[in-house]
Amino acid sequence: MTTTPRPSASLMQSPPPPAAAAVKPARGALPRRPPRPGPRRSTPLTIAMLAVLAYFLLPLCWLVIASTKSTQDLINTFGLWFSHAPQLLTNVRDTFAQDDGVFVHWLLNTVVYAGVSSCGAALLAAAGGYGFAKFRFRGDRAAFHLVVGAVMVPATALAIPTYLLFAKAGLVNTPWAVILPSLVNPFGLYLMRVHAEDAVPESILEAARIDGAGELRIFFRIVLRLLAPGLVTVLLFTLVATWNNYFLPLIMLNDPDLYPITVGLSSWAAQAQNGGSGASSDMLALVVTGSLISVVPLVVAFLMLQRYWQSGLASGGVKQ
Repeated sequence: MTTTPRPSASLMQSPPPPAAAAVKPARGALPRRPPRPGPRRSTPLTIAMLAVLAYFLLPLCWLVIASTKSTQDLINTFGLWFSHAPQLLTNVRDTFAQDDGVFVHWLLNTVVYAGVSSCGAALLAAAGGYGFAKFRFRGDRAAFHLVVGAVMVPATALAIPTYLLFAKAGLVNTPWAVILPSLVNPFGLYLMRVHAEDAVPESILEAARIDGAGELRIFFRIVLRLLAPGLVTVLLFTLVATWNNYFLPLIMLNDPDLYPITVGLSSWAAQAQNGGSGASSDMLALVVTGSLISVVPLVVAFLMLQRYWQSGLASGGVKQ
């Protein structure tokens, strides 16, 4: 009679489940970090940004709403709400027809002053910035520091000396009295120098010189294309500064036909404050409507050149 041997106790025990087995990390392996939390939204920062947004948008909203009102409604109604009978088209028509259409002359004068000044200032700033960035000459650092120091001098402090110089030259009460001072833009030159240091490679300049190109041809055919974003940035800054310039045309110009919009609307505002009957009684509404019309070209210019302006501000921030 044969008997089957009983299995030992160690064999009867079942092996532990795989989940219960301890897994040892491999040597040299770093522990896994928990996922980073998402960006935190700061409530004070959000409130501050909303306050800044309201600071810039509320005057524009008031200007749009006030342009739809008559002078009587401007005085008697709530400033941030429309009147019962909006008359924006009537105000626009009266603005262009006032004083035999002198507002059209002011608008065209402003376009000429700002357009010529901004294009000329951008071109001169590009030439000066490129020269300071790529050429070395005796006294270049001292000259550049002098230009940067000129940024700190306010334009109003130079208005009277500029008037005396232009009076000696016989240029007072001419368009050149407004255009020539606006061509000088120390901040634009500084911005173009910083931009040209990274945007214009030395290899391209050396290749153009080896091919026989002169410095002027290199600047107009190669450098200006590379400096286009910064050029548009300086153009926009000068355009806004010249378009909104008030004090310089005020002391330089005596002929109302040469006034820009700023000085012309100021003369209308003085008539509105003096009061009177007839056309001058509605002068306040015309001043508000004219101010709205003067803002529209700047908004259009920024929307058309926005992508160049943003790239110009961001260029040079990352070194390659």
